[in-house]
Amino acid sequence: MIDAVLSRRNADLKTKITVKSAVSVGIVALAVILPQIVHALLGAAGGAQWLPMYLPVLLGGCLLGWHWGLGIGVLSPIVSFIITAAFGNPMPVAARLPYMIAELAVFATVSGLFSKKISKNALWAFLAVLTAALAGRTVFLLLAVAFQSVSPLSAYAAWAQVKTGLVGLCLQMVIVPISVIALSLFINGKRV
Repeated sequence: MIDAVLSRRNADLKTKITVKSAVSVGIVALAVILPQIVHALLGAAGGAQWLPMYLPVLLGGCLLGWHWGLGIGVLSPIVSFIITAAFGNPMPVAARLPYMIAELAVFATVSGLFSKKISKNALWAFLAVLTAALAGRTVFLLLAVAFQSVSPLSAYAAWAQVKTGLVGLCLQMVIVPISVIALSLFINGKRV
């Protein structure tokens, strides 16, 4: 969506990269800060239920497309882990980190595949988020099944996490598309 806006404004390549980089850094920062807020207010159980890192990642895919979204999906849990580990409480925990990297990469990539359609009609964000959530959670479960013999995360525990996070994902399936639509209305005037 952002690329389409920049193209309509005849932005050169350097400007496009600068804007997309700035937006990506902001989204990754939000993906680090938002879980900290949720965990401070609601504890670890709140983080597992509301999945606060997923929201900015989904938003990044919808706004920036799959290339930049993939970067956001991979970097968000890594940056969060590095920063929070420095303070003695790594988030996500090391055992969950590879799974979150893969899952969030899928979330952002799949939602990003809809970015061109979203730039033409922001209502596509609803399908983008739903498809991304289904694909990302499926990848998470498949990885848990594939690696449960060598990982502390069992398929049963992964399934329990998926069920716990349904509330957060359902909320994000509303918040992210509405945010994208609002941003589209702001940028394009009244054109959704």
